[in-house]
Amino acid sequence: MAIHLYKTSTPGTRNGAVDSQVKSNPRNNLIYGQHRCGKGRNARGIITARHRGGGHKRLYRKIDFRQNEKDIYGRIVTIEYDPNRNAYICLIHYEDGEKRYILHPRGAIIGDTIVSGTEVPIKMGNALPLSAV
Repeated sequence: MAIHLYKTSTPGTRNGAVDSQVKSNPRNNLIYGQHRCGKGRNARGIITARHRGGGHKRLYRKIDFRQNEKDIYGRIVTIEYDPNRNAYICLIHYEDGEKRYILHPRGAIIGDTIVSGTEVPIKMGNALPLSAV
């Protein structure tokens, strides 16, 4: 992974770095606009905590936590930053044509192959049930 360092122009950009492998635009059919209803209001909509603004609009990415595509290999296509959970996510293209997001396994790079099932090897990114470990 190539890391690009910023040229310091203000104190806020000092010691800044960005990963060049991270892609910023998400898949359209795997995201939706999340309604953020907080902003310091109670159930009736009355402001109870002052000075809480609206914040920046964020798109929610649908993450596949179950990984129930059994014995179908998938390839990591992109690694993206998810602003809703302060973590990186991977876009997986499965062999049957389905596309899903999963949480980024540490050490996985673009082009790696993952699979979930009971008889899969124990490797970073693969998903096994607890009974098979």
